[in-house]
Amino acid sequence: MHAAYMPGFGNDFETESLPNALPQGQNSPQKCNYGLYAEQLSGSPFTAPRGTNERSWLYRIRPSVRHTSRFSSVELPHWKTAPHMTHGHLTIGQLRWDPVPMPNEKTTFIEGVRTMTTAGDVHTQVGMATHIYVCNTPMVDDYFFNADAELLIVPQIGRLRVFTEMGKIDLEPLEICIIPRGMIFQASPVGEQARGYICENYGAKFTLPDRGPIGANCLANPRDFKTPVAAWEDKETDCRVQVKWCGRFYVTEIGHSPLDVIAWHGNYAPYKYDLRTYSPVGAILFDHPDPSIFTVLTAPSGEEGTANIDFVIFPPRWMVAEHTFRPPWYHRNIMSEFMGLIQGQYDAKEEGFVPGGMSLHNMMLPHGPDAMGFDKASNSNLGPARLEDTMAFMFETRFPQHVTQYGMDLDTLQDDYIDCWKDLEKHFDGTIEGNWGK
Repeated sequence: MHAAYMPGFGNDFETESLPNALPQGQNSPQKCNYGLYAEQLSGSPFTAPRGTNERSWLYRIRPSVRHTSRFSSVELPHWKTAPHMTHGHLTIGQLRWDPVPMPNEKTTFIEGVRTMTTAGDVHTQVGMATHIYVCNTPMVDDYFFNADAELLIVPQIGRLRVFTEMGKIDLEPLEICIIPRGMIFQASPVGEQARGYICENYGAKFTLPDRGPIGANCLANPRDFKTPVAAWEDKETDCRVQVKWCGRFYVTEIGHSPLDVIAWHGNYAPYKYDLRTYSPVGAILFDHPDPSIFTVLTAPSGEEGTANIDFVIFPPRWMVAEHTFRPPWYHRNIMSEFMGLIQGQYDAKEEGFVPGGMSLHNMMLPHGPDAMGFDKASNSNLGPARLEDTMAFMFETRFPQHVTQYGMDLDTLQDDYIDCWKDLEKHFDGTIEGNWGK
């Protein structure tokens, strides 16, 4: 059965899976229909301004205090949290990896999270972490919630069914979803296996970037974001709820499913977005715009124009600029950039960056097109060209991203990545005026 959705970003939704399960005219009646419990889930302080105040009212079979019991510590050894430093001394540098291999042993979505980088400090709710997930086994009686962060999930291979307290999301490559901080869910592969990327956001939640002079349309349009309708399960079996809290993991044993919300209303909810509906804008005469023009979602930092995280994509699009080096230019940046490739080829790299791969260019470290990409872009016919079947993305943050020991020990780490620029030769000739190559 396919999941059903309600359109819009940040809307105040209401949905019920049984008639008249939602109270009308009030949030907390003395007795709820069907013997349900009323409960509020807050994603912001009570006194946050109206524009950033987030909360939802849930009407559920049991209150969430029944969905936890005594906690005991558990280990998820590959999932790390900032501040995190590796034991060994790591030199700085530009880094790139081939895809993480699929596991041979049975691995659930939560067991399959492997942290690549961490940034900031979860205890002060700033920064982020980047992860890869690999899974081949469903979460049947296992559930999870992250008290530290919201999760941005980016599939690369295989589909996922994400069952949250507030409904079901079917997710496939070229779609993304957001699971809010503190929301209970389970995620399972639909098929034999799945792999993708996760951005764990410790700071202010993701929102749509302001469009400024672009105006009211294009980029990610609000109507294309989809929030699930209410869905629930009522089963009384031995279940486990795992919790991530201040970088540590705990488990609690309960005798029933915690996904028991019959109806809800509010604006604190999970959602998904199809990257294929993104409407890019760019140069139509000359020069390459800043990559920020491709921002899908941004998590603000409190400093205007400087994000805790930007989620940026590089989708299929037309390139039409005149007398212009069309790939991203060489640059150094105060932000730190973690890139992934969902499908196709990234236009700034001719070789070595493959779907499922990753790269990291930390703050103020130079990067840009490889030598082959530079040569191709410098000498190609500048007629209209369409970039087909491509989707790269970037998790960009104002903090330095520290690579985990897992990331540094991966066999897929490309020791020769730095060599992609070694053939960029000197073309300078101070005796000849004009453009090189003419």
